[in-house]
Amino acid sequence: MATLTNMLDGVEHDASNVVNGIPITVRPVFIDLAKRIWLILTYSASCGRSFDEILRAIDFLRLSDRQPIATSADWQPGEDVIVHVGVTTDPEKKISPTVRETLPYLRFATLPKED
Repeated sequence: MATLTNMLDGVEHDASNVVNGIPITVRPVFIDLAKRIWLILTYSASCGRSFDEILRAIDFLRLSDRQPIATSADWQPGEDVIVHVGVTTDPEKKISPTVRETLPYLRFATLPKED
């Protein structure tokens, strides 16, 4: 299992990361839930970070840590989620009473608002 120290190897600047005399670095963002790395976003030095995307990812990861759900691309908090394909009909009602089946393997649910 990779540790954070091992994951950071090579992230810092070294002489091999120089293009036309300019150091090229990466700026990683590690999102940790319950002391486990759930997501790593890596940005080049020339690309600004998207804090909206970082916050969106944290919101989703907190939700998915509590329930067997997934999201579609560009999902935003408050939008419908996808019920994990491995969830059967009875447990899906614990996720939301509003589960809608689009295809046998694709079901959407509206989550109740959190306090």
